[in-house]
Parts: sequence; C-alpha cells; structure tokens
Amino acid sequence: MLTYLLKRILLFIPTLLIISLVAFAMSKATDDDPLIRLNPQANNMPSFRNDALYQKRAFQKTAQELNLNKPTFYFNFTAAAYPDTLYRILLKNDRSIAKKLISQYGNWNYITTYQHQLDRLVDKLFDLPDQVKRTTKNKIRNDILTTKVSYKDKRIQSFLSGLDSKIRQDSVLNQYLRNEMDAVATSYQNVKSKATPSKLWVPSFRWYGFDNQYHHWITSFLTGNFGISYVDGRPVTSKIKSALSWTLMFNLISIFLAYLISIPLGVVAAAKKNSTFDKTSTLITFLLFSLPSFWVATMLVMFFTTPEYGSWTNIFPSIGIGKNYGNQSSWEQFWDVAAHMILPLFCLTYSALAFISRQVRGGMLDIFQQDFIRTAKAKGVSEKKVVWKHAFRNSLFPIITMFAAVFPATLAGSVVIEIIFQIPGMGRLAFDAIMNEDWSVVFSVLMLAAILTIIGNLVADMLYALADPRVTFSSKN
Repeated sequence: MLTYLLKRILLFIPTLLIISLVAFAMSKATDDDPLIRLNPQANNMPSFRNDALYQKRAFQKTAQELNLNKPTFYFNFTAAAYPDTLYRILLKNDRSIAKKLISQYGNWNYITTYQHQLDRLVDKLFDLPDQVKRTTKNKIRNDILTTKVSYKDKRIQSFLSGLDSKIRQDSVLNQYLRNEMDAVATSYQNVKSKATPSKLWVPSFRWYGFDNQYHHWITSFLTGNFGISYVDGRPVTSKIKSALSWTLMFNLISIFLAYLISIPLGVVAAAKKNSTFDKTSTLITFLLFSLPSFWVATMLVMFFTTPEYGSWTNIFPSIGIGKNYGNQSSWEQFWDVAAHMILPLFCLTYSALAFISRQVRGGMLDIFQQDFIRTAKAKGVSEKKVVWKHAFRNSLFPIITMFAAVFPATLAGSVVIEIIFQIPGMGRLAFDAIMNEDWSVVFSVLMLAAILTIIGNLVADMLYALADPRVTFSSKN
C-alpha cells in the first residue's frame, strides 16, 4: 500500500507539471495585457515628456513586479531571425507587431531601428512650441502610433506618406520634425531593401535558465503566492481565501447532508425492494434528480424570500449571506447567516442526495444477487448484519468513486447557486474573474481545482483499500 501511494505521488508530479504548463500557456495566449490593465493611466495620451517618462517607468515597475521583463520559459526553439531579447519589449501589442515584421523581413536589427525612430519622432513632439495647437499634436501622435502598430507594407507606406504630407504642409512641424521623419522613412526602406528572410528557415535554440516567467510563476504558486488581480490589484491569495471560506462551509455541509441521508435511504430501499417505501423513495429521488438546480433556486427565491405572492410565503431571508451589523452579537450573526444558508444548502444537496441514493440502491441490489449473500442468509445471519456488514461494505466502491469526483467541488463551488443566492464563494469568484478577464484569478482557481482532483483520486484509492482489505495495489494486479 505504501509503495503504491509513493508511486502515485511521484506520478502526480509530472501530471501537475503538465497541467501547470497548459494553464501557463493559456494565460499567455490571452489578448489581455496586464501592464495596461494595472496602469489605467496608459489609456491617457501624455501631454508632456515627464508624463511619458512616468508612464514608461510605471510599465517597467509593473513588469518587474510580475516578472514580465523576463523570458517566458527556460528555453526557446525558434528561427534565427528572432532575437533572444524579444521579451524586453514589455507591451504585448508592441511585441506582437515586432514578431509580425520579423516574420516578413527577418532582419531584426533594421526593424528595431525603424521602431526606435518612430519612438524618437513621438518624443520630438514634446519639443514643439506652444503655437502648435494641442489638437494638431494629438493628430500627429495618433498617426505615428497607428503607423507603429501596423505591419503590412501598404498600410505603413500609406501612413508614412500621409504623415510626411501633414508635416510638410506646416512650416513649424516641418522645421521641428523633418529630420526625425526622414530618419523614419529611411529606416523603413532599409527594413524592406535589406530583408533577410532566409534567417526564418534557420533553427535556433536559446537557453535562458531558471530566471524566467514560468519558473517564477510556478514556484510562487507552490508557496501560496498566486500573483495579483488584474482588476483591482489585490493579491489573488486574499481573494481566494475569502471566497474559499464560504465555499468550503456550504459544500462540506452539503456533502455531509447528502451522504448522511442518501446512504441509509439507498440501503433501505434496496433491502426492501419493490416495497411501498422503495417505490416512493425511487420516485422522489428521480424527480429531485430531474429538477435543474438553477430552476429550483430561482423558484425558491421568487416564492419564499419575498411577500410578492402573499405574506405567508415570505419565510426565508432574501439572498446574500446575512447582514454585517457592528451592533450584532456573535449569536445573532450566527442565526442571521444560518437563515440565509437554508435555501442554497437545499439546492446544493438535493440533486447530490438523489444521485447518490440511486447509486447506492443499484450497487446494493447487485450485491444482493451475489452467492456470498445467499450463503450468509442460509447460515442464519440476521437481516441487519447481512445488509450492513456484508452487502453494504461490498457496495462502497461506487460511493468512493463519486466522492473522488465530489472532492474538487468543495473548492470550485457551484457557479449557478452562488450567483443566484449572491454567495461570495469560489464559483462566483471564478465567474466574475472570467467575465472581467481577470486571468490571474481564473488560472489560480484552475490549478487549485486540478490539485484537489488529484488528491481526491488518491483519497479514493486509500478508501478502496480500507473498504475491502482484499484490494491491493501491487504490480501483480
């Protein structure tokens, strides 16, 4: 048993590694740029050079805090045309444009010169005298930035031609911007005339070492640091900790009630097959299992939390988790929260109860057909002992398997129920994070759910052995 558990734990390491790689790759595949999300001032066009410098430093500081100024992975296998320092372009959109230009021309040195010349042209706008209207400066800046995010030759040529024409038509602009504009045009012509597309077919392997984004991300995750939220800048750990407490409380109580009620119900129904109790319980559990939880939750909120359909229907408090008044005693707060928990607990429990009881009944009926049960009855063993000691113990395997699947739900929570009843748990946190594109929260929840799934399977294996000592996990089996 111990050897098997050690083997499973060692197997979990590559499994978690693969899951972490997939989660990390998905986080990098999003269009969202955390530097922009965490620096709202980036959407404002700087009017002074100091503002532009402040914006640049803010990007650098955020990138350093999030380790975005480092290589993505331990190594990189790509074409020789791509530089090994491309990660130093911090903004995701700028880096994407650079990659697209490289994929066309292959000459990174000339491409980076062209982009630096565009940046110098933008910087030169701050030297324009006050007689140039701000609207004119902004139009020129927009034209330059539009050119900078373009990678198709026709569009770039069109933008550069229009920009050059606007500068020539204004004597002041022409006086201050002519040299930089000519440098931009020349550098772009060099990009095209001195292209080296052959480098795109030359493979290149780069080793970056352990100082990379993935290594910092996974090591921080394993130490309980899940990063910061892209929406409000709060630590993800604190957001998950707050949501997890509510989800654990609701789901653990729900799972306990579901197993507490469903196991005796299923066992008794199987022991009294075709009796009135069996038929009635089967019908009720079938109906409960067929009712969608979101519909039941909506109906309960509509009919039992408001006086809309009569004062007698206003039985339970409204949605939420209770009021947090400072003048309430701990006992009053407990009963307030408990009253708000009744309806969501019912919605979380009834479907699981119905499903588990049906599985227990089916498993018990199969065991009752076995020869050892008939032998036990023939030996005069009491009905109670036959049912609970011999039959029930041998029907535990489906229940244990279901527990392994239910275990991750204690963390992931129920999205629908938590949204309908306004419970600030993990399900609602994950849903809000997806809607707000708060990917640091989303992928942290994904990783935690994956870890719990693995732990659930390990616990199930241990319970198999406890339920039936004949179960072994040696290689001979």
